[in-house]
Amino acid sequence: MAKIIITLVLAVGALLGVQPPVRAEARIFSFNVLNHRSVALTALYWNPILSYVSQKSGVPLELKLNRTSQENTAKAETGAYDFLYTNHFFTPARERLGYRVIARAAGPGIRGQIVVTADSPIQDLRDLDGKEVAFPTPDGFTGYWVPMDALLHAGVRIKPVFSGNQEASIGMLRREEAVAAGVNSTVLERFARRTGSEYRVLWSSPLYNDLCIMASPHVPKDKAAAVRAALINMAKDPNGRKILDAGAELLKLDDEPGFVAADNRDYEGYRVFYKQTRVR
Repeated sequence: MAKIIITLVLAVGALLGVQPPVRAEARIFSFNVLNHRSVALTALYWNPILSYVSQKSGVPLELKLNRTSQENTAKAETGAYDFLYTNHFFTPARERLGYRVIARAAGPGIRGQIVVTADSPIQDLRDLDGKEVAFPTPDGFTGYWVPMDALLHAGVRIKPVFSGNQEASIGMLRREEAVAAGVNSTVLERFARRTGSEYRVLWSSPLYNDLCIMASPHVPKDKAAAVRAALINMAKDPNGRKILDAGAELLKLDDEPGFVAADNRDYEGYRVFYKQTRVR
């Protein structure tokens, strides 16, 4: 399976005119992506982007993935990666690790949602009491923490079932293995466009900034700055835009592709939430 994924990724890169990451430096910097989708789909989307950023920045980047979101975040907590694409690192404990935001996904932001299938008899959060609800992982911000907090505030006690990633939770809902799912609004919208499935939102949170790229405190500042510049200028470059557009078609994105400048201050909403939440 791994060989198939690698072959697909190289083929996509070749079609887009992307060369393998430069290898002029002895050190290759690891770039970890949080699981929202399958490993294969995540690799197809991210490897062309990282090949482009490696060439433009002169900082060789290598994609690192894990089987589940929980496994992914646990390994990231050990400092195993140089760069992260995540929104899991704004808890008080993880902030002490020193990762710094350098960019974020373009677009208006994301919401945590609790959804059911379009034909579900469930009409209200209270109808979920005592029932199984799918979540990607106990670490997920919009996929678990935010919707679970809403359930607790509503006095609804559910049976959480963890799927491993966002799209797997939606899959459980489709197969009737759970009556509802906690999701990231943009992941759900894109999945629905790809599959033609229809869902109904029971509850939706305020808007939060989307996932961000974070640099480890061990990454030299000039390297982090070069990666940041390549990411935020990617949409302005014809070759970079071509890669982003191909990725948008792959995932069926309808919002602005690419990345914009960001820093830790842009994620204050996450910190406020963690201080006030009833989830423990």
